[in-house]
Amino acid sequence: MSAPLLRIGLVGAGWVTQHHLAGWQREAARARVVAIADPSLANAQARAEAFGIDTVYSDAKSMFIAEKLDAVDIASPRETHAELVRLAASHGIPAICQKPLAPTFDAAAQLVADVGAIAGMRLMVHENWRFRPYYRQIASWLREGRVGRVQQAQMTLLSSGLIADARGVLPALERQPFIATLDRALVMEILIHHIDTLRFLLGEMTVVHARTGRNSPAMAGEDHATVAFDTAAGATVLLLANLGAYGEPPAMADRLTLIGERGTIKLLGDTLSCEGERPDTCRYDMAKCYADSYAATISHFIDALASGADFDTSPADNLRTLRLVEDIYAQNPAS
Repeated sequence: MSAPLLRIGLVGAGWVTQHHLAGWQREAARARVVAIADPSLANAQARAEAFGIDTVYSDAKSMFIAEKLDAVDIASPRETHAELVRLAASHGIPAICQKPLAPTFDAAAQLVADVGAIAGMRLMVHENWRFRPYYRQIASWLREGRVGRVQQAQMTLLSSGLIADARGVLPALERQPFIATLDRALVMEILIHHIDTLRFLLGEMTVVHARTGRNSPAMAGEDHATVAFDTAAGATVLLLANLGAYGEPPAMADRLTLIGERGTIKLLGDTLSCEGERPDTCRYDMAKCYADSYAATISHFIDALASGADFDTSPADNLRTLRLVEDIYAQNPAS
C-alpha cells in the first residue's frame, strides 16, 4: 500500500517559486502543493492557476490554520524566513526554507537554536546549487580520488548583466529586480551558493582575504567580489565574481577549476572534464540541470522526511556557509 500524498503549503509567489513548483510537480506521486500564501493575492493566484493549486492565502498564518499540511516550502524574501520558520515550528509543520535562513549569521544562529529546541521539528535549507548534476559528478570524482588531493581551486562567476543592452535594460535586474534593493547583494544572494558548493566539494574553509565593491549605480549593495579561502585540507581557493564584466554574456555561468596532485577537473560552459590518470568528459544541458537541481533538492527533502535521515543541507551545515558569508562582510564593513 502506497503512502498518502504529502500535503504541501508554499509561502511566496515570487520569481523563484516557478522553479520550486516545477520541482514539486515532478514528485506528484509523493506530494502535492495544495495551498500558496503571499501578500500579493494576484501573484499567488497566478501561480495557483499555472500549477493547479487549490487555494491561495494572503498570509502564511491563515494557511497554517486553515490547511492540514504535512510540510511547508518557504520561498519568501529572506527578511521573512526566520519568522516563517518559527511559525511553522509552532504548528509542528516540517519546513524547507530558501537560503539564507536569515539576513545575518547571528539571526540565523538564533533561529537554529530556537528551532533545535523544539522536539521533532524538521528543517532543511533549500540550497540547491550543490544538487546540480555536474557538481554531484565532481563530488563523485573527488571521492574516487581521480585527481588526488586538491591543492588549488578557482571558481569564477562573470556576467555583463549590469551593463545596459541595446534596449537600455540591465539584464540582471530585468530577471530579478529585487537584487538592486539589497544592501547585501552579490555575496549573500548569489555567491552564497558558490561558497556552499565549494564547502560541499572541498570541505570546511576559512576566509583569508575578501574584497567587495559596487560599480553600478543601480545597485544598493555590492556587485563584484574577490575572496580567497584556505581549506582544512590545505588547498587554496579563489572565488572571483563580477556582474558588470564587459565581454561576458549577461547570463551567469559558473567556471570551476580544481587542480589536484594527479589531475585537474574543469567546468567550462556545458562541459565538465577530468584530466590526468583517469580522464573523462561529460556534457550537460545547463537549463535542464538548473531545473533538475530544484527537483533533486525537493526529492531529498521528501526522502529524509520519510526515512528520518539527516538533511544534506541541514541548518547546522548551512550555518557554516553563512559564517563564511559573514566573515566576508566583516572584512568589508561598508558593503
